[in-house]
Amino acid sequence: MSRMGDVLAGFHAAWEFESDSVLIRYERGIRTPKLFQALGERRIPLDALAGVTLTPGRRGTVVLRAEPRVGADPLMEAAADQLKESCDPYRLVLPADKETLAEYYADELRARLKQDSGVAERFLVPAPEVPLQFKAYDGKASFDGRTVRFRWFWTGASSAKWKAGDQSFAVSELSGVEWRSPEVLEGYLRLLRGESSPVAQPVQADQDPAAVVFGLGYGPVHESLPFAAAVLAAVKDRGTASVPASVVPRRDPADIAERIRHLGELHQAGLVTDEEFSVKKAELLAEL
Repeated sequence: MSRMGDVLAGFHAAWEFESDSVLIRYERGIRTPKLFQALGERRIPLDALAGVTLTPGRRGTVVLRAEPRVGADPLMEAAADQLKESCDPYRLVLPADKETLAEYYADELRARLKQDSGVAERFLVPAPEVPLQFKAYDGKASFDGRTVRFRWFWTGASSAKWKAGDQSFAVSELSGVEWRSPEVLEGYLRLLRGESSPVAQPVQADQDPAAVVFGLGYGPVHESLPFAAAVLAAVKDRGTASVPASVVPRRDPADIAERIRHLGELHQAGLVTDEEFSVKKAELLAEL
């Protein structure tokens, strides 16, 4: 850019151009997509970009878009091309009267990008900060930077997940994540286990203890996608980043009692064996 700190403001976001990066600050207005509000701001190194486009938009607007390199941004890798255009964090929508200014910045950016911008060998854009958590339809997911935890809801979790019990997965056990948008049918977040895992993962996410399923109002994009991106980045880094040690809170006795009651219902229905009932009940009591 001709000067460091130049700012181009559009709808829902403003781009600040630096010599080696673009700082994107997202608005927090009521009409701003919730994903943008959750992201707050993101610094995109120029090394993370493959190109820049400027195209006509809708209703008297133009769209400036930075094209991220494959493998450079954990958020976009986790999204796997499932984001709606309006929620694309690399798009800046501008009034048509700013087209000349936008074209100037697009040319400036293009001039600074590397000619050879193939697949990035590592993530170049920072992942969302931990700790993170969200509610899925069948459980609560949390991530502290080292461990992913799934705590099942008795109102939504399948008997297979109840039999398996609440789950904890160290980053070192995982090979990746699979995110299917909650805005399509049968959305879910699945943790992919490493090749050394002796456990075969079920095809259906609702039967897989390494997955949580979404539903209407559960696992929204602005909560589950940053979560998936943070886990993916940690897996790729193999947990080398410094993160605070997690603290596992003591369970509420009323919650334990309710879970034991539901376990008893599964037992009476024949979905849990006598042995499974005894073992799981003992595990729950030990958490008091």
